[in-house]
Amino acid sequence: MDLPRIITVRESEHRLHNPFTPEKLAALGEALRLAPGTRVLDLASGSGEMLCTWARDLGVTGTGVDISTLFTEQARARAAELGVADRVSFVHGDAAGHVSDEPVDLAACVGATWIGGGVPGTVDLLARSLRPGGLMLIGEPYWRREVPDQETAEGCLARGPRDFLLLPGLIGLFGDLGYDVVEMVLADQDSWDRYQAAQWLTLRRWLDAHPGDELAPEVRSTLDTDPVRYARYQREFLGWGVFALMRK
Repeated sequence: MDLPRIITVRESEHRLHNPFTPEKLAALGEALRLAPGTRVLDLASGSGEMLCTWARDLGVTGTGVDISTLFTEQARARAAELGVADRVSFVHGDAAGHVSDEPVDLAACVGATWIGGGVPGTVDLLARSLRPGGLMLIGEPYWRREVPDQETAEGCLARGPRDFLLLPGLIGLFGDLGYDVVEMVLADQDSWDRYQAAQWLTLRRWLDAHPGDELAPEVRSTLDTDPVRYARYQREFLGWGVFALMRK
């Protein structure tokens, strides 16, 4: 049980596995006005940066669950590095279907709504762990503007134009699901650059160190095509944000 190897290779140097900068992550934590001792469940927690830095800076406690062996190890190491291993823990496992043993104050899935088959299913999954009146965090892509054709959608790594909504439509969907949107912090193009472009250096250094690896042809192909694809399509059309929700 793990992520495809190409994902862990290309994001192995990332602390944040989404188009979010450390500054935006900190701004999100401050915006949510979390009290010390807030209990957090983070599904698809990646390398644990949200839980670890919020434990250090805001005093939260909690658990992260992620399917990646590498990212879970990195999360545990980060908790030890920041001196918060007594406040946060990380479980290697499939976040899909994971429900907390006890209700939490904040339930999050930041950038991995496939664990619930999409936004509605992920909202339903998180709600099963959330106490009444608690906060829910969803990180999700959206179209920055109308997508003109299938080629553009695929250039953004979507299956088609209907994969994502425009920002007003996404916010409206949360309302249709019975939730108020009470905060949001959105990525910008610089956030996307730090997430995407940083992967190219990681991939190139990996390729130089592993030229005979069976993954090398896929990495070479990615380096040949990804920068132009990203600049032409993804950087211009795809947005991303974290949305804080509360049940109406």
